[in-house]
Amino acid sequence: MKQYLDLCRHVLEHGEDRLDRTGTGTRSVFGYQMRMDLREGFPLLTTKKVFFRGMAEELLWIISGNTNIQPLVKKNVRIWNEWPYESFKASDAYQGETMEEFIEKIKNDDAFAEVYGKLGPVYGKQWRDFFGKDQLAELIDHLKNDPFSRRHIICAWNPAQIDEMALPPCHAFIQFYVSADRKYLSCQLYQRSADIFLGVPFNIASYALFTHMLAQVCGYEAKDFVHTFGDAHIYLDHMPQIKEQLSRNPLPLCKLELNPDIKQIEDFTYDDMKLVGYESHPALKGKVSV
Repeated sequence: MKQYLDLCRHVLEHGEDRLDRTGTGTRSVFGYQMRMDLREGFPLLTTKKVFFRGMAEELLWIISGNTNIQPLVKKNVRIWNEWPYESFKASDAYQGETMEEFIEKIKNDDAFAEVYGKLGPVYGKQWRDFFGKDQLAELIDHLKNDPFSRRHIICAWNPAQIDEMALPPCHAFIQFYVSADRKYLSCQLYQRSADIFLGVPFNIASYALFTHMLAQVCGYEAKDFVHTFGDAHIYLDHMPQIKEQLSRNPLPLCKLELNPDIKQIEDFTYDDMKLVGYESHPALKGKVSV
């Protein structure tokens, strides 16, 4: 996908090397924007294989309002594992368990998961219960009944609860826009912090999928996804993987098919989503900086 590779090149060529919270170090730029026409294909990266199922299950988990990793762990989705594990290691209950042992406990011991699988009031909490406000339900109602409003917004950044979260929201602010002919739905995401190698490919696909899902339940077609960044960075230990991707030629985009019978956002399951024609270069691994 050319837009993603252009972002990588821009950061390599114009970024500054900076210290960061994790101690890993990054090359970073402040302020960047990509635009993708979702009618041209589903923007799942092709210069490395992306774990579509994991991304989709995370989105469904957020939509459900859940903030405990156990449902993801039971589906072998590991996106959030590092943060509760680090918190567990700092607790009195830690007895030298490895990450694998910790995850097995989360998966099989509900009482343990209730205590140590919590992430605090992260995305699902903010989307579905922002001090009593169900932002997602209100968004859907307004998209259907007040399509030209300029207030089609979900905000995950809640300053009053940031300190309670395992990780403050990176994809923090989402706005939607209905075309004048009431045919198309577009989305713009503001992402305050963007891990270009590990996070951004998931974020692109997640909000493109979310736009398609919302469009279907609200009676529109998905059109544009606009991705706006604050601090867009490449961790220094991901430089070889980024350069490897830049050496690969992008492949044609796949298509996304959703079960047309689904009319409520909460009714979607992974089985209602199908990728047609996804081809990619081999997967590339990288360490998560916590």
